[in-house]
Amino acid sequence: MAAAPLEWSDLRIFLAIAREGSLGRAGRRLGQSQPTMGRRLRALEATVGAMLFQRSSSGLTLTDEGQVMLRHAEVMEGEALALERELTGRDGSLEGLIRVSCSDWFGRIMLAPVVAEFTRLHPAVVVEVLTDARVYSLVRREADLVIRIAGFDEPEVVARRLTTIRYGVYAKPGTGRPVAGDGEGCPLIVMDTAFGEMPDVAWLMQTFPNARISARSNSRDIQAQLCALGAGVAVLPLPLGDATAQIGRLELDAEPPTRDTWIGFHKDLVRLPRLRAFIDLLVERIPSC
Repeated sequence: MAAAPLEWSDLRIFLAIAREGSLGRAGRRLGQSQPTMGRRLRALEATVGAMLFQRSSSGLTLTDEGQVMLRHAEVMEGEALALERELTGRDGSLEGLIRVSCSDWFGRIMLAPVVAEFTRLHPAVVVEVLTDARVYSLVRREADLVIRIAGFDEPEVVARRLTTIRYGVYAKPGTGRPVAGDGEGCPLIVMDTAFGEMPDVAWLMQTFPNARISARSNSRDIQAQLCALGAGVAVLPLPLGDATAQIGRLELDAEPPTRDTWIGFHKDLVRLPRLRAFIDLLVERIPSC
């Protein structure tokens, strides 16, 4: 190893590349250009005197030396983030940043009104809403508050049920009403194959066993838009379905299963006033649907 000291910023670059597997994705994660990431990586490898990644057409994979650095860098990251969380958790002011992660439709329909009200009440707090598909880490402070339908089992996460959301079957008027127990010829819009085991997908296929799948998407917003364009019948959360123009809810003898929505945040932030104030308003404004 070279005598030159390692900079924490260089290790953040290294960790991002190791986790993303490419300079481009790592750069987007850190807000840096791909050439900058490549230049920083070459400088780091020169500092430690070893190649940290094996380059190939499929991306970057860690070398043996890179695996050694990864173990130590993750320990250093954990300590740095623990210090940041503890110091942040002691901040008594209602100012600063809150990062909130949720699904696209929930952010647009349910969360946006709460955020707008909160920023009026507390103008010194900036609320950043993250709605892309990746799972944000509370431990690594990628998000301060995560809202999702899956519960939390991490020991360092404080979690509670936020609300229970009902679902309904929606279709564009005039496209025909499928018959429960049959559904012959009915086009269905469902979650993508990665989410094929979700309860509403199983319920829809059991309710209309002879229907055909016309489209899939991991986005409820996209499903609602496809439904409005006449692409098929979709199971949607009632707040989203009722807010989408040109579709109506079908009256059936049975409803799709409800889903609980959970919120979680790191235990080190339990005393952070701006986060507590946001959660209190969130719980007050979002009822069971």
